[in-house]
Amino acid sequence: MFDLTDEEILRYSRHIILSEVGGTGQQKLKEARVLVVGAGGLGSPVLLYLAAAGVGRIGVIEDDVVDVTNLQRQVIHATADIDKPKVHSASETMKQINPLIEVDVYHERLSKDNIFPLLENYDIVVDGVDNFPTRYLINDACVMKKKFLVEGGILRFMGLIMSINGGETACYRCVFEEPPPPGTVPSCAEAGILGAVAGVVGTLQATEVLKIITGVGEPLFNRLLQFDAEGLRFHEVNARRNPKCPVCGENPTITELIEYAYTCETQAPGSS
Repeated sequence: MFDLTDEEILRYSRHIILSEVGGTGQQKLKEARVLVVGAGGLGSPVLLYLAAAGVGRIGVIEDDVVDVTNLQRQVIHATADIDKPKVHSASETMKQINPLIEVDVYHERLSKDNIFPLLENYDIVVDGVDNFPTRYLINDACVMKKKFLVEGGILRFMGLIMSINGGETACYRCVFEEPPPPGTVPSCAEAGILGAVAGVVGTLQATEVLKIITGVGEPLFNRLLQFDAEGLRFHEVNARRNPKCPVCGENPTITELIEYAYTCETQAPGSS
């Protein structure tokens, strides 16, 4: 039995007529719980499309406020939102798109102290951050708690995306075991980012979330997808689970969360 109202059936009719989704898939979306870390360049399209799709409960955690420099790519915010906490601006926009969903807002920094309690409330996590310490923290926590994670990263004209089934498929550390040394990788604030690249990668992340929830298609498990906007090319790299991975391997050496120090290169916690 489906717990969809007449209003929901009408709103999501273009999903429901897809034989691969149908009423069963839409019911799964309604019951799903997704946490999005970051309400910036990546988080914006993720939050917009998850809200529009009818994901029943969406959490967004972000400690930053809207700045005029964000508006070139962070399309969930408007000029009138400058100086407003991003979580509140994002929540308002999402509810305008779809008042039928629940939005949980956490105007705080994600840390090793609060990530486990947060994960208890959600099934899938989306990484929309712009710094390596938080990226590795999210990966490790999702592996330890066996949560789905949709990873994304952007810089200049490039992007990457990878989906992870915590403890079952290759994790981020299987591909990139440790954060890069300070000074080797600039932030978006230092190197720049073409705004539409964030839209492409974030939309792909949202697509992965919807696939994982509904069971449609083949998520990017054990695969890393790279996007080059200059040549408009996609390149897929196999990412097999590493038996020597320090967090998900056969004999893990990382059994507690690590909170790496922030440098000027990694910036403070925030969103792309």
